[in-house]
Amino acid sequence: MEDPTGIAALARVLPPDLGTDEEIDWAAAEARWGMRLPRDYMAFMSVWGAGSFGEVSGGEVSVLMPLSKEYIQWDPGTFEEETENARYTWEMLDGQEGLDINPDHILAWGVTSGADILCWLTTDPDPEQWPVLVCGRHTRDDFTLFSCGMVEFLRKLLLDEFDPYPISIDLRDASPRYVHWLSQQRRWQAGLDRYSGEPRPATR
Repeated sequence: MEDPTGIAALARVLPPDLGTDEEIDWAAAEARWGMRLPRDYMAFMSVWGAGSFGEVSGGEVSVLMPLSKEYIQWDPGTFEEETENARYTWEMLDGQEGLDINPDHILAWGVTSGADILCWLTTDPDPEQWPVLVCGRHTRDDFTLFSCGMVEFLRKLLLDEFDPYPISIDLRDASPRYVHWLSQQRRWQAGLDRYSGEPRPATR
């Protein structure tokens, strides 16, 4: 059966066993942002939830929530701050040659530890048509548009199907695991590595 969200294909390269259904109130999210969100993002949040993949020492990619939640250690992050950062960066750099974008149509859904901001360009009234816009920190261009959705972008990133590589951190030699933000915080409180679950080295 065809999977229009691409979730099954992503799960083959990013196992969801450490994910959690985020149980987002989608009506509240739509009211907050004044628009529907893409089905692939909604499906992702019901399987993996908000969190990140990568390695503590080698770089991380985090997926954000549309609405805030209570947390036990650190704020796992929402669209809010990174959307403001991406729009400000667009205005500060006076845009990108070849891209005609109203910054009000930039909506962030993720961020990397290399300070890249992963966004949608929401110009099209149909959220299933929103491409991914990367606001890069150390990438070839400050802004790069990719003609795929969020889930397909993550799958291609993990399979190294982009040329040039689209973000500032390099995960090509890593074996990233996706871990839900709450599991990460519980592991950290227990003195464990957020990704491997192994004891963290003692610090002096």
